[in-house]
Amino acid sequence: MEQRGAAVGGDVCMCQTVFPAHANHRGELSAGQLLKWMDATACLAAEKHAGVSCVTASMDDIQFEEAARVGQIITIKTKVNRAFKTSMEVGIKVTVQDVLTNVEKTVSVAYATYVAKAVGAEKIELAPVKLLSTEDHLEHALAIERRRIRLGYEQVFENLMQESNKEDKFEEEGAVPTDLTHVQSIELVQPPHANHHGNTFGGQVMAWMETVASISASRLCHSYPVLKSVNMFKFWGPSVVGDRLVFNAIVNNIFQNSVEVGVRVEAYNCEEWIKDQARHINSAFLIFNSVNDKGELLTFPRIKPTTKDGMRRYHGAIARKRIRLARKCMLLAKEDKPSDPWEASNQAYVSYRNVAALTHLAAKPGWEITSTLDDIKIWTLEEGNVLSLKVEMQVEIPSHVAFSLLSDFTLRQQWDKHVLTCEVLQAVSEDEKIYYITSAPMTGHKPRDFVILVSQRQPCKPSEPYIVAIKSVTLTSVPPSSKYCRSEILSSGFQIYSDSSSSCTVCYFNRVTSGVMPYFAANLTGSSKSIEDTALQCIKFLELKGRKD
Repeated sequence: MEQRGAAVGGDVCMCQTVFPAHANHRGELSAGQLLKWMDATACLAAEKHAGVSCVTASMDDIQFEEAARVGQIITIKTKVNRAFKTSMEVGIKVTVQDVLTNVEKTVSVAYATYVAKAVGAEKIELAPVKLLSTEDHLEHALAIERRRIRLGYEQVFENLMQESNKEDKFEEEGAVPTDLTHVQSIELVQPPHANHHGNTFGGQVMAWMETVASISASRLCHSYPVLKSVNMFKFWGPSVVGDRLVFNAIVNNIFQNSVEVGVRVEAYNCEEWIKDQARHINSAFLIFNSVNDKGELLTFPRIKPTTKDGMRRYHGAIARKRIRLARKCMLLAKEDKPSDPWEASNQAYVSYRNVAALTHLAAKPGWEITSTLDDIKIWTLEEGNVLSLKVEMQVEIPSHVAFSLLSDFTLRQQWDKHVLTCEVLQAVSEDEKIYYITSAPMTGHKPRDFVILVSQRQPCKPSEPYIVAIKSVTLTSVPPSSKYCRSEILSSGFQIYSDSSSSCTVCYFNRVTSGVMPYFAANLTGSSKSIEDTALQCIKFLELKGRKD
């Protein structure tokens, strides 16, 4: 098996001027054209790393935040964030610049997955990405979290479909049957649409899908729809030069000022075309708005499904919207946002934010040592009015043992005197658990309680740490109680690095909140050694339990 990749400076940048041929009737860059450019640039970055041809496997949810107009400059920057065995994640950032004002705005940030295409019987294993900057390390660490979301998407969707309302009653008066929005179109794949191996460019297929979806949406709104987001392009199989691609698009559901259109792509070669044996190669769900001449959003008419499959698509659109909104809220939320609601539609994204927040906190520059005691170092980080704490501990047990003990919060009472009780509320999975914790009161105050999510992650390679990420969440089943003062954890947790087969470095991080500030302030003034004492108890507990196990 040949190892490929690890090209130094794997970033690829494309700059394009938006000409009238690239624009729609409003003088704005066509979304289909932009998708082609994004795919081409990302594919070149993937091929630069892999050293062989690559094909598009999927492109994550895409949000279009700004429109580019004729005469403006589009810049697309892409880089490989992480290489897996034969696939890699490529980050894509699109900006638009006005040449007259020099103002630059972000159009979209997206992530795509590409697969290295082996030649003949050759097997390819991609080399790791060379990480040259702090940002590279961050994106590399978070790429594995985004991969978890992709792999778990179908299960989340099925769970939401089971929860959705199956009431098949609709207001008939004035509702448009979805069948009236059905559009079918066909394209013949020719050499300009494909790479040198004859495989159709993924971006070309996306552009064709956007065109047919736009026609479908226009049949409902009787105006020119504008693409605002895409619910993941996923390629189920390849198509090649000479294939006939049949596109079927239909409106699935409407949401006041937006409409979801589903598109299915099937491919036929000559023999399959005669026998009517289709290959399903792609499906996607595109969300459009419609605006008038003043740029004001228009309201879409009601629709009514007329078939069983139409009902399935109708409820599926509702489930996808819940996931889409959850993703947008989680990924765009401010870091200092307190607890997130824990719901079926957003669990993957809350977990992502939990791990991402700890990873970002650990990677920030500017940490300063404030105390050193034997095997313990205390670091602080000041960012405006925000203070963060890092406690570094040297422990004489293997890293995997420390990870197992620290990720089980029911054991925390054995070394942290501030914890009174701890119980598991939900064992969501092997890697995600929700706990209810009560802690000792401070003088003149009520005891505090917390509802926290603990996300644990094992490293993919020896140089990476074990992660135990902690943040507050909100459960409707556990409302605040008058007996306790409900407290919040913004971002906290452990990173555990292996030093040898019998020792490790445990780093604890915490963005300091009002709940722990009194303890921390006392430590800084020297009137208390609470943090050092707790760290010493943690080391003692780990080494005692670790050696027994």
